[in-house]
Amino acid sequence: MSEAPVLVVTALGDVTADLVLGELYGRGVPAVRLDPASDFSDTASMSARIEGGAFTGEVTTATRHLDLSSVRSVYWRRPTPFSSPQQADTPEKRFAVEQSRHGYSGALHALPEVPYVNHPARNREAENKVLQLATAARLGFSLPNTLITDVPADAAKFAAEHETVIYKPVHRVHLAGEDGRNRTIWVRTVRADELDDSIALCPHLFQACVPKVADVRLAMVGDQAFATRIDIDGDHLDWRQDQSLITCSPVPAPGPVRDAARTFLHTFGLRFGAFDFALDEDGRWWFLECNPNGQWAFVDESTTRAIACALADTLQKGDTA
Repeated sequence: MSEAPVLVVTALGDVTADLVLGELYGRGVPAVRLDPASDFSDTASMSARIEGGAFTGEVTTATRHLDLSSVRSVYWRRPTPFSSPQQADTPEKRFAVEQSRHGYSGALHALPEVPYVNHPARNREAENKVLQLATAARLGFSLPNTLITDVPADAAKFAAEHETVIYKPVHRVHLAGEDGRNRTIWVRTVRADELDDSIALCPHLFQACVPKVADVRLAMVGDQAFATRIDIDGDHLDWRQDQSLITCSPVPAPGPVRDAARTFLHTFGLRFGAFDFALDEDGRWWFLECNPNGQWAFVDESTTRAIACALADTLQKGDTA
C-alpha cells in the first residue's frame, strides 16, 4: 500500500485539488493527476481488461504509468467536460467523441473496491436539488418553505403567502449570451407581479426568504465538520456573486446540524460534501443546499488547511477509509 498511488481526476488550474495534492506529496504519498478529456488520445493512453472475474488495466501518461489495479483511492474533482458529439463535423468524429466519453470515464468509474471522493455517480445523484431538499427535510434540517412548480397560479399563491420569496434554478446552469460568454442565473428575490404564464415552460424553484444575518459553508469530510461563517459587505442575496466582498471566519457547527450532515453524506454514499446554510439572528441554521463537489479553498487559511489535511487523510488511507 505504501507505493499505491492516489488518482486525482481534474483539470489543470484546479486550485482546490492542488492543495490536496500538495498535502499528499508532502507526506510522500504518490499521486497521478489525470484529465481524461484533455489527456487521452493526446498525451495518455489506456487499456482495461476484464478477465477471470477481475478488472485490471493500465493508463500511461506523458510522465507516469498507472496500474489500475493498484490505485489506492480516487479524488474525483472537476475534470474538463468531454466535448459534445454534435460539435464534431463528421460522423466518425462524433462516434469517437461518444466512445471516448463512455470508454475512458467508464473505466475510471469502475475501479473495484477503491474509495472515491466522491464517485461521479454519487455526485450526480446528490446534485439533484429536489432529492437533496427532500432528504434534508427528512433528516431534520431546518428548511425554508419550498415550492417546485410549473403552475403559474400555484407560484402566485406561494408568493402571496410569504413576505419575501426567492427564485433559484432547479439545476445550476450557465447560459451563453449573445457575445458567447456564459451567464449565471443567481439566486434572487421575485415579486408576485413577475410571475406570469412563462412559469409553465419548466419547473421553477421558489423558497421563502430567510431573514439571514450571515451565511455558513460547512465542509464535511466523513465525520469531520469544518464550518465557516460568511459575512458580506453589501446586499447580495447570493454571496457567490462577488467573493471579493466576503469575510470568512471559522465557527463551530451545532451538534444536530453536524449529525444530520453526516447522515446526509451516508445516505448519498458520499465522503465529502459542501453544505450551504443561512444563519438567522436567533442562531438557527437553515439548509439551502449541498454541493457534493463544492469549493472550500476560498475560506480562511486555517480552515482551508484543515480541510486539505482531512481529505489527504482519507485518500491516504485508501481502502480502509
